Amino acid sequence: MNPLLRNLTLAAATLFAAGSAFADSHKGMHGMQHGDIQIQHAYARAVPPGQPNSAAFMTLRNQGDAANAVVSASSSAAKVVELHTHTMDGGMMKMRKIEKIDIPAKGEAVLKPGGLHIMLIGLKQQLKPGMKVSLTLKFSDGSESTVDAPVQQVMKMMDHKMNDNKPMKH
Repeated sequence: MNPLLRNLTLAAATLFAAGSAFADSHKGMHGMQHGDIQIQHAYARAVPPGQPNSAAFMTLRNQGDAANAVVSASSSAAKVVELHTHTMDGGMMKMRKIEKIDIPAKGEAVLKPGGLHIMLIGLKQQLKPGMKVSLTLKFSDGSESTVDAPVQQVMKMMDHKMNDNKPMKH
């Protein structure tokens, strides 16, 4: 094969593969529609070896005229899946289980580190970047929606805040 043609073929194949990988990695970024609820920017936190728990985050937009709520979630990636939030209690940030995550009519619920999230307890394997976690959300209206959340590195919000308060050495 002509060296120039071979290089062009390799370049085209590389660009195609990179484009396909980019498209696959961003499917969850634009979101999916389920009835009046749109699920956007879903992702799960990568964990180091031996870490038994993780969390999933996303934005839930309700485009309907009636309020809705996530009342439970499940995933084959963990033994137990719970809805959680963080609250300030006596000057300390504490995580607690909640019964539901409300999504107001024409509004949204943002699940993010340090706030509302879906807790994955008793992971069945280490979650590494590049993997996907399948989550099934059950809503108060009786409907369900499944989303594949890519696993991503997530900076710990609390570590970042603590580092900001440390005096700098000169």
